[in-house]
This record gives sequence, structure tokens and C-alpha cells, in this order.
Amino acid sequence: MSTYLMICAILHLGLDVSLAAGHRPCTDLQPLDLLSEIAEAPRMEIYGVRMVQEQGVRGLRFNKDMKAVSFSASLIFKVCHYFPAEFSIVLTLKVNSLRLKTNEYIFTLLQENLNHMLLGLRISPDKLHLEFAHSNLSNSSKKRVTFQDIYLADRQWHTLVLAVSANFVSLIVDCCPPIEMYMDVPFPEYLGTARSRFYIGNRRRRKALFTGLLRQLVLLPGSDATPRICPSHTPRLAAISIPKILTELPLRPTDNDILKYPYEAEVKVTVGNHPPCTETQVSHLWFDVFNKGFFICDGKNWVAISKAKKRLDYVEDYQNLVTNSETLDVEIFEIPNVGLFAATANKKPHPGSTIFKWLKGKFEPYQNITTYEAQAWKHFSIGPQVFLVVANFEKNEQNQEYSVIYRWSRRKMQFMMYQRLATHSARDWEAFQINGETFLAVANHREGDNHNIDSVIYKWNPKSHLFERNQTIPTSGAYDWEFFTIGPYSFLVVANTFNGTSTRIYSRIYIQLDGMFRLFQSMPTYGATDWEIFRVEGRIFLAVANSQSYQTGASNGINSFNINSTIYELNITAQMFVKFQDIPTYSAVDWEFFTVGDDSFLVVANSFDGSKFFLNSVIYRWQGFESFVPVHHLPTYGCTDWEQFNTEDGSYLIYSSAKERISKVLKLKVY
Repeated sequence: MSTYLMICAILHLGLDVSLAAGHRPCTDLQPLDLLSEIAEAPRMEIYGVRMVQEQGVRGLRFNKDMKAVSFSASLIFKVCHYFPAEFSIVLTLKVNSLRLKTNEYIFTLLQENLNHMLLGLRISPDKLHLEFAHSNLSNSSKKRVTFQDIYLADRQWHTLVLAVSANFVSLIVDCCPPIEMYMDVPFPEYLGTARSRFYIGNRRRRKALFTGLLRQLVLLPGSDATPRICPSHTPRLAAISIPKILTELPLRPTDNDILKYPYEAEVKVTVGNHPPCTETQVSHLWFDVFNKGFFICDGKNWVAISKAKKRLDYVEDYQNLVTNSETLDVEIFEIPNVGLFAATANKKPHPGSTIFKWLKGKFEPYQNITTYEAQAWKHFSIGPQVFLVVANFEKNEQNQEYSVIYRWSRRKMQFMMYQRLATHSARDWEAFQINGETFLAVANHREGDNHNIDSVIYKWNPKSHLFERNQTIPTSGAYDWEFFTIGPYSFLVVANTFNGTSTRIYSRIYIQLDGMFRLFQSMPTYGATDWEIFRVEGRIFLAVANSQSYQTGASNGINSFNINSTIYELNITAQMFVKFQDIPTYSAVDWEFFTVGDDSFLVVANSFDGSKFFLNSVIYRWQGFESFVPVHHLPTYGCTDWEQFNTEDGSYLIYSSAKERISKVLKLKVY
């Protein structure tokens, strides 16, 4: 290290440089950020400039094989076209090495169409050189000022302030005391910049290109920049103006995974046991060799960047969820900044259905709501408001038949009754949004003994803050609605169960066109109770749960509950769903799709085989050419619903039982 830099490291003092008075600057006194002129996505792409992070600090690196990085001087000298006679230049750079007798230009100001250099700043292994012309004439002589023993190629960041006033020039490195020099020829008062260009990191030639990193390059007309940045707690990185992209994380566009700015970084990775993560370790990386995970420290916790893909090993019993009565359905949902909840649809009205909250790794009772043989809950949000709607199957004590929407009260921290909607033995609700508008679809199962009735789609009125009837759709013993989108199109599929004489009827898919849902496709089903839409490897599937094959007066001795449920796949060419796979089920009531790592699974709720409710529900795994293959058989009792959810502690399945007051939470054990 040079004597100068050693003294600098000890003192780290700032000292003003007196600039001669009396000269009226050509421009205002605002800093002119030269580096920001080229640190824009289009320019960086054209010039091949890359953003690089070293020692936790970002800078720009220039590509020697690309076009010289430059911009017109008129972009910054907009009022008058003379370079200020008094000025200072602030630059922050990092140079790893320089060969002997090598010169590299930080920047130059050249006349267009000529090779006449008006101003330039270059470095060599142990020197810093300022060069300027006496006039705009191409044959005018040049003046060079050289600062000796300036060793910048030491793999460290440095901030320099070069101040010029008349015959005086000073250099400050890392806020250390200045080095002052007297010039026998003063800096010209009228150095024209018309038809000239700034070249950053070069002088319009392939030779003498700057190979280091540049973080800051600012021209301050009319004054010395030192008082603005010194003293500083980080003198090597003292700044007056830094391009925005160098102070933020690399940005990603929304439509793909390509970085908006070319970017690379120098990284150091800790390998081994769990290291500490505090503010001093922010942005540090850790590779967990045991669990094969890659993490970054955010100042408090190690955040996973990538982990070894998990694989499902087995399923274990985790919690018996005691409910008020038999449970037909479970809805898992989360309220931001409040927690994870499970709403159970229970049979008896008193004390009703229960909302459980996840506390200390278990579901605990949180709130009871009076319901009337509740069949299902549905959670949805409208802006910041959180709602739950229940499908009531029976009438209340006043012989009224309606389902109820509840809204979360942030003041009472409970769900409060919000709106009643007339329904008929409602089996299910589906909430969805199309073009920013919120809808609710109810599956009306029957009215008295008539199963062929209308189900209703409601639409949220933002003026009245209520749901209003929007459309009716004829259904037959409707049991479930499922909403999904494919590209720009929105679909609703209904599970029709019974038409009064037979369960062998059509369930139907509807597509929204011109603001209304219209018939898209009819599909033969057998007492359909549930639809599940899912995607695997870019393919779109729709699974139906068939519960029973029954027709009035028919008696063929075949077990009507042992029946295939079917998975359909969307055929893009035919623009319809076609049969993909039949799976044997026992009065199936629900399908649930979930993933573990890269593996895709379906679990079916088998409820009844004609004689008993103790049955195995089955998890199927996607195995490509083999389709879905059974991998786990789970003992269940009157199973009616499956839901999968995740917490910080792992992944879980929960199933509801329509035959006992215990639903079960199962934990997925992975490896």
C-alpha cells in the first residue's frame, strides 16, 4: 500500500478545497450523474453493460466486444454548451488488477466526427491522470496532470473526488486529506461542448478500455463535492448520486424469468451446520449439506432459495379433531396477519358448526356458528374484507330456509352475520372472480321432493355492498360447483346427482360468454358429488367423484356404490374434455389434488360400499405413462371431504367424517 493510502486509512478526514471565486458557472450547481445516462435497460442491453456485485456492492462492468458506451453532451449541457471552468468529479470504482504500463480511461469527452479529446480521466497501476484541451480546435495543445503513487488496483472499492478551479486541482481518495497540485496552465474558461460526446469507460477505441467496476461517476459544476460526501462512515463508498439500479435488487419483469438488467455477483457460501443469521450476516448464503438446501440470510432467518425436492414417504395420524357433531365438509383458509383456520360444516344446529384456529401446531376451537345441517363452507375475499358462506341443508326453527354469509370483524376478531340468501337444501357454494367482479354460485339440491330446480349465481354489487341474483341455471340434485379458467375463458361445472328417478344423468360445464354462463359440454355421471380441476405437466384435468348408480325400479344385483369415478383431460384440438382414466371408488364424495415436491397426487374420499362406512380412502400418484397409480390406503370412517394444507412445520391432510364426531388431521412425512 502506498504511503498516501496508509495515511488515508488512519486519518479518514475531509478537507475542503478552496475554489477560486468570481467565475459564473455555465450550468446550475446540481450534480450531473453521468453513469445514470447509460444505466438504463435499453442502453445497457445495446452496449453489453453488466451489473456486477462484489463485496456486497454493485457496479457496472463494460463489455470490450460491444459498441463504445457513449451519450451526447447535449443531454446534460442543455442551456449552454461550455464545460464549466470550475467543477469536481466524483467517482466510485473497483479495480482488481492493472498490468504494468497499462492505461484505462474512466471517461472521455470527445468531439463528434473527430478524434479530438476535450477532457479525459484515466488510471494506470500507480497513477491517476487528468487530461484536457486548451480549446476546441483540433490542433490545440493538451495539458496532463498526473497524481503519483495512487494505487487503486487493490481489489477494493474506492471513492475519488477530483476538484478543478483555475490553476488548482486536488484529489481526495476515500475522504482522506487532499493532494493538491498547481497547474501552470489554468483550465479553460470556454471549452465548448457542442457536437461532443461523453464516452464512459473508453475513448472511442478498443485500446485503454476500463476493465474494473464503476459505481458512481458524477460531475458537479461550480463547486467542490467533498463537503457533500465527507466525512463518511463508509468513505470507500461515499456517494453523491448512485444510479437507481445499483441501489436496488435486480428487477424481474412480470412475464418471464429474464433479469431486466444483466447481472452477476460475487458470492461467498457457508457450508456445514446451521450458522447464525443476524443483521451482520444479511445476504450471506448457506448451503445445508445434510438436507441439501440453499439459503440466504434476511437478517433474522435463513430463507430458502432452493431445496432438495421433497418426496412423500408415508402418512401418519397427527390430530383427532373433535367436532360438535358429524362433519360433512372442512374449509381451510388463512386470514392475513391473523392465522390459519378450519371451518367444519356440522350436522346439528346447536352449538352449530365450529371454526378452528391453528395454534401451537394444532387446531383449537375458536368460534361456534349456528347452522342447519351445514353441508359446506366457502371462504372468499373482496378487497380487504374476508367472508365465509355456509350452505344450510335444512330449515331453521322458524321454518325459513336460507344460507348465510358471514364477514370477519377485525374489531371483534370473529365472523359476524352479514347477509342471508334464500336457498333450497343447499349443498355447496363456489366463490370466484371474473374481470375484478365477485360471484357466488349455490348448488340447490332439491325443493321438497323436486330435484330439478334452478341453482343461482349471485353477483356482488359494490354500491349496495350486497350479493344480488345474477343468473339461474337448471340443475338436477346439484351437489357441487367448481370454477376454473383456461386462458381468457371462465368455466363453471356442476355435479348433478339425481333427477328424481335416476343418478345416471348428465353433469354440465358452462362457459361465460357475453356476461352469462352458457352450456359448453355435457358429461355422463353417476350420482356426481364433486369436481376437481387440476394441472399436471401443463395438461389440464377434471376429475368427477361418482357416488352411486341408481335408477328407480331397476334391480340388477350389482353393487351400485362400487362404481368408477372418472378423470377427464382437456383436448385442445377438439375443444372438449375427453375421458382419460377410470378409477374404482366406493360412493366417492370428494377428490383433492395436491403436490409434494415435483410429485402430483389425488386423494379420494370413499364413503360407503353398500354395507359399511369403514373403508380405505386412497392416495394416487401421477406416474406419467402409467397415469394415476394408488400408493397409500388410508383407513377412514364415513369420509366426506379431504383438504390439504401447509404450515411452517410441514404438510397435512384433513378429512371429515359424516358418521362420527371426530375428523382427523394427518401429517405427510417426506424425505
